[in-house]
Amino acid sequence: MEYMTESTDRSPGHILCCECGVPISPNPANICVACLRSKVDISQGIPKQVSVSFCKQCQRYFQPPGTWIQCALESRELLALCLKKIKAPLSKVRLVDAGFVWTEPHSKRLKVKLTIQKEVMNGAILQQVFVVDYVVQSQMCGDCHRVEAKDFWKAVIQVRQKTLHKKTFYYLEQLILKYGMHQNTLRIKEIHDGLDFYYSSKQHAQKMVEFLQCTVPCRYKASQRLISQDIHSNTYNYKSTFSVEIVPVCKDNVVCLSPKLAQSLGNMNQICVCIRVTSAIHLIDPNTLQVADIDGSTFWSHPFNSLCHPKQLEEFIVMECSTVRDIKRAAGAGMISKKHALGEVWVQKTSEMNTDKQYFCRTHLGHLLNPGDLVLGFDLANCNLNDEHVNKMNSDRVPDVVLIKKSYDRTKRQRRRNWKLKELARERENMDTDDERQYQDFLEDLEEDEAIRKNVNIYRDSTIPVESDTDDEGAPRISLAEMLEDLHISQDATGEEAKSALEAADLESKVTEGPGAVAHACDPSTLGG
Repeated sequence: MEYMTESTDRSPGHILCCECGVPISPNPANICVACLRSKVDISQGIPKQVSVSFCKQCQRYFQPPGTWIQCALESRELLALCLKKIKAPLSKVRLVDAGFVWTEPHSKRLKVKLTIQKEVMNGAILQQVFVVDYVVQSQMCGDCHRVEAKDFWKAVIQVRQKTLHKKTFYYLEQLILKYGMHQNTLRIKEIHDGLDFYYSSKQHAQKMVEFLQCTVPCRYKASQRLISQDIHSNTYNYKSTFSVEIVPVCKDNVVCLSPKLAQSLGNMNQICVCIRVTSAIHLIDPNTLQVADIDGSTFWSHPFNSLCHPKQLEEFIVMECSTVRDIKRAAGAGMISKKHALGEVWVQKTSEMNTDKQYFCRTHLGHLLNPGDLVLGFDLANCNLNDEHVNKMNSDRVPDVVLIKKSYDRTKRQRRRNWKLKELARERENMDTDDERQYQDFLEDLEEDEAIRKNVNIYRDSTIPVESDTDDEGAPRISLAEMLEDLHISQDATGEEAKSALEAADLESKVTEGPGAVAHACDPSTLGG
């Protein structure tokens, strides 16, 4: 007798849909998916079009109730912001998946594809996929409104320097641009002897003051004025003012130190030349090449001023020059500069070439000067020096001439200068005709001093051809390796730059050599196909 075994593979049974009669697998509703969707829409109540506010000025999106956040296109942050706009309707369903659908970056549209689930009819779970369209609307945020108004501020920094030359301000401007310290300012106003920085919060102003203390020798005072108060909530509205004073010494100034300060710096001579002003004042003794750095606190403890005005610089011609090899150093002398060479020179004013009057002096420019060169310096012998420290000095210790720097043809240097600097966007008033000459002096200082150049972003000027590092006269120039490319990128969170990029790509794709060229470009054989 043979026994028949039943097959273990059983196919599930099917039922007919109660609406359309289509065979379907059994489900709690006994209705096919098509009929169930026609009768129930689980996305009902979820808006299919929502508006999103975007500020063009600061590239931020508005997140209710009162926050503006920075989001990149198709980022997680932007997706979270979009979902929060429909948070209340989404709470009634189960969100399974969400993602962006690609749209044109400049279309002012954001599309989010949502997958949701919900229990319907006798416990049946229905899943649905749909797209929510977000319209990006332009709206200026409160911070940008205040910037545009130009009359709203909570804190101001008044930076002042009591000098007749703006070299230190030009250097400070480049540092601010390099480290982006101007981004939080409402506006920058330039006045005769300094700059005013306006801020919407006191914290931003305090951060700027700390930056100034780290970059230039200075001191500051803070004050505040009560604008309004609410006695019921115990709140007060103040306007803060920070007065920052930079040391009144610039590069290429001749200064006279107090005897006590000169002794503390290694028994250096009181008459010194300022070769650089960064976070400290860098001085050099033209008689011994001894160098010293004076920070802000030391300066305010033993203050000193410049002996001569920059306009008092006179042009001399080198008649004879010799390098001093053996430098006699006194006991307790400080550090000697290795970048300079001590020289003894005989010079004569170019305005007194019809006479035989010459001046003898020692200089720290012995490595640069040769007979016949032109050099700029101060004539202390025929100058009225009104300084308390100089008046107490022995006249034999005051040099007749102090040489500052070698002179080159300025017109030729400007014509061959193939680089440029960026400037702060600021309001100007009472512009002096001497500002352009002072700015050119600062540019020449950058070419001559590599130490200052390291802290400045220098951009290549493509309109001027690249030449050798030195010209015919041997004037120093900035090498191409030290320059940055000046990039102009207008990045917009809504993709405004993509439109111009696509237009440029369309122009490049057009072939203007006739129909034959177009056919050749579209031939698969030319592409290796």
